[in-house]
Amino acid sequence: MNPIFANIPTTIFEVMSGLARETGAVNLGQGFPDDPGPEDVRRKAAEAVLDGYNQYPPMMGLPDLRGAIASHYKRWQGLDLDPNSEVMVTSGATEALAGAILALIEPGDEVVLFEPMYDAYLPLVRLAGGIPKFVTLQPPHFRLTEEALAKAFSPKTKAVVFNNPLNPTATIFSGEDLALLAAFAKKFDAIVISDEVWEHVVFDGRRHQPVIGLEGMRDRSVKIGSAGKIFSLTGWKVGFVCAAPHIMKVLAKAHQFLTFTTPPNLQTAVAYGLGKEDTYFETMRRDFAKSRDRFTTGLETLGFNVIPSQGTYFLNIDIAPLGETDDVAFCRRLVTDHGVAAIPVSAFYAQGAVKNVVRFCFAKKDATLDAGLERLAKVAKKAA
Repeated sequence: MNPIFANIPTTIFEVMSGLARETGAVNLGQGFPDDPGPEDVRRKAAEAVLDGYNQYPPMMGLPDLRGAIASHYKRWQGLDLDPNSEVMVTSGATEALAGAILALIEPGDEVVLFEPMYDAYLPLVRLAGGIPKFVTLQPPHFRLTEEALAKAFSPKTKAVVFNNPLNPTATIFSGEDLALLAAFAKKFDAIVISDEVWEHVVFDGRRHQPVIGLEGMRDRSVKIGSAGKIFSLTGWKVGFVCAAPHIMKVLAKAHQFLTFTTPPNLQTAVAYGLGKEDTYFETMRRDFAKSRDRFTTGLETLGFNVIPSQGTYFLNIDIAPLGETDDVAFCRRLVTDHGVAAIPVSAFYAQGAVKNVVRFCFAKKDATLDAGLERLAKVAKKAA
């Protein structure tokens, strides 16, 4: 068996979700909303199954969806993309990541990874034969520094895998951070594979800035998006890839032999959704921000040290003031003794893990959040 996968232990996400089911805990660990998603988008998908085309769609994606992606990014991020040569549809953002890494990395190439990171990055880099070079980001701000980048980049650097907004930290990289990353990518002739699935889930008036739109980055960036995150339909697995034509030609070949294509009815519905009025996206962000604020206020009232959430479905607490030094042990006790499931952020590190930060998902109904807070009150009292 391939040791890259055979030796991977059961993920903490599966462990915590399993414990939540066994104990009947309030599950604030899993990163998906408990809302069914916009009805009009779901209805478009159902109609397309019954009345539309259900055979193989084009490998690159339905023309209507590729056009909608280009128009959407023009409208929201000021990008001028050719839907015929610079846009592709994948079966989710993880497939897009896998295709990009397998297409661009050769054995022996160095790949810069920023930790904490999505757990798929490292095994995919190793599967491609890449050599990971880690930049460890530190709470509470998780900023890039020139010193850290200088240690990670070298003449062997082929690519960078970058996530913004960043899961699990719920932070957004500043313009200065992005400019610094771009400068290093250009200096070392590296391609940035930019995981931007949370691009619409940003709060407090923020607007997402794509790496591909930075000066000098158009020809050395792969932009990855997700309809599942935009429309709170995480099970749909419809991803977007945008890149310059010379890169896209290679990405398309990898995609062809991974999943080849994506369900056409879902593509039709996503094309419709991307054209929705601005008010949909603004309301979506406002509603998530309300849930964030409700949960943040509740945690702070109980005495927890909350790290501000700038985007994504998540917020984090610092458990060091509680006298805790092991986030995994803390989360196990949290679910078994107090009935609340959360995720230890150390699970997102490959080395030098931060052990005092715990992640909650606030993309839940008010009743779910309130039930979680009621149980967390006992944790706060015990610590006091």
